[in-house]
Amino acid sequence: MLRTIGLFALTALFAAPLAAQDAGSELFAKYCATCHGLDATGNGPMSPNLILQPTDLTGLAAANDGAFPTLRVVKRIDGREPLVSHGSPMPVFGDFFEGRGAALKTASGQPIMTSQPIVELVTWLESLQK
Repeated sequence: MLRTIGLFALTALFAAPLAAQDAGSELFAKYCATCHGLDATGNGPMSPNLILQPTDLTGLAAANDGAFPTLRVVKRIDGREPLVSHGSPMPVFGDFFEGRGAALKTASGQPIMTSQPIVELVTWLESLQK
């Protein structure tokens, strides 16, 4: 009986992050893979047409002294920190990712408010880090 309860508790503990990763993967495929590629390495089918090449999103933590830059990633996605990629700002997907409010913690523990879809996308991106 205790083993069953313990197994249920572990399953519940890991189910939410796994569900967020699956949802994040789907969002990425729909909105980001055209430029960044399905594997998030920056080799999407649109990348040859861009003046500035898309970032390899699997190396964000490595480029940030090993810490995933949660705050910067959220701000780039929702448009609070625009990025010029093809002569104009990176498409701002904040409107597409509107939804129930949610918070993410940065590496320092600082919470940042965003939407649940962005939490799912950022969780998935963080899981890809080399």
